Amino acid sequence: MRPRLRLLDDALAGRILDEARSVLSTLGVELHDPEGLELLVSHGAVADGGGGRVRIPARLVDRALATAPRAFALYDVLGDRTHDLSGENVHFTPGSAAIRILDPATGVLRAPSTPDYVRYARLVAGLPNLAAQSTAFVPSDVPAEVSDSYRLFLSLLFCEKPVVTGAFSAAAFQVMRDLQLAVRGSDAALREKPLAVFTCCPTSPLAWSEATGRNLLDCARAGIPVEIVAVPLSGFLSPVTLTGTLVQGAAENLSGVVLHQLAAPGAPLLWGTSAAVFDIRSEGAATGAIETAMLTAAMGELGKRLGLPTQAYAGVSDSKELDAQAGLETSSGALLAALSGINSISGPGLLDLDNGFSLEKLVVDHEICGMALRLTRGVEPRDDFPALPLLAELLSEKHLLIARHTRRHLRTEITFPGPAIDRSSEARWREDGAETLGARAGREVERLVSASVPSRLPASARRDLVTVMESAARNAGLDRLPGRDPE
Repeated sequence: MRPRLRLLDDALAGRILDEARSVLSTLGVELHDPEGLELLVSHGAVADGGGGRVRIPARLVDRALATAPRAFALYDVLGDRTHDLSGENVHFTPGSAAIRILDPATGVLRAPSTPDYVRYARLVAGLPNLAAQSTAFVPSDVPAEVSDSYRLFLSLLFCEKPVVTGAFSAAAFQVMRDLQLAVRGSDAALREKPLAVFTCCPTSPLAWSEATGRNLLDCARAGIPVEIVAVPLSGFLSPVTLTGTLVQGAAENLSGVVLHQLAAPGAPLLWGTSAAVFDIRSEGAATGAIETAMLTAAMGELGKRLGLPTQAYAGVSDSKELDAQAGLETSSGALLAALSGINSISGPGLLDLDNGFSLEKLVVDHEICGMALRLTRGVEPRDDFPALPLLAELLSEKHLLIARHTRRHLRTEITFPGPAIDRSSEARWREDGAETLGARAGREVERLVSASVPSRLPASARRDLVTVMESAARNAGLDRLPGRDPE
């Protein structure tokens, strides 16, 4: 039996989705992309005045849900399948778009640079519990106009895993599509074996910016998967009650599903969320709060009820350093999301309300992901019946350390974490140097970065990636790309 968390019974989940449909047909959403607005109106949505607000009838929601795929796969840069985004399958990926990185030498969050990003990409390559990489943080040594495409460029160049990313503008999307085409070689090959997912977030409450609305259309027409990620903020930009926030988040996501599927019926998408509660004391989003984790799990349940593959931000922390708070918040969020069967879980590595990133935290979070993935497998019989022969052997030998049963099942049954996690006695721990968690994680970062092997991406594809990126950089006023050697 696979363990499963449920927070909504069928009646409540159905009522939330019904209310969301009512919100769309009555209040509608504000859409700032003229092409998207015209697309909705041409299919029967009703525009209210000149403010860009459009009311979406329930039949358009039903039509979009009927064409949205129930599953899709992702592939790495070599074309090998890495993700089955369907059913209860769970995949972890780091968090995205942080603007600072934790410097292990100073303990201070600072602006990241290209060498930091290269180290990150090489590190992710050595963390098997992370099925994908993300464009984790924004290097500060390139112009803002190309910072989104530059992150994707470095990811594709230094790590073979597929990428969760996003474009900051409509113009940037075209560069990012060209980068993917440089790897795949053709539009048909990219559609057949997608290697990236683009995050598209509605703006709470009930709106789509011009850039994000256009990205949604562009991705759909290019066959590039998207995750539609509602970001309601309970008690500030959405109702203070969890149920009220779920209604709003569902309405925002459904509006994106409609727009996306009208642009290209059958285009791949994930039903996502980065919902959080607002802490009025600190005047910020509490990304590590238990209520935030509950919103994450419940939004996942709504997506599954609609038959859609799901995404969520989880495994994040509001802490500013690698400490007990970071472990508490990250582990609770990651475990609850995994038990909810969310297909793509983003967040490991993030600190400081999603604004900071830490390579050392990513190493620790990788172990949390491993624990969560083990939990989702549940308790399974493995040559355990009948029990008498094995227990008779135990009574005879006084232990089962080298028993055939132990040797056969040890590695699959018990999760053994990496060197960042200490399970030794105090005496042995002190004998080994009494290293702190941060020190062990830092040592593991250095080991994995040093041990990383160059990506097997063909040389021709690497040259094409550089050509695309250099052209975009010149257009943004950058004479040459920063050096790509990790510090």
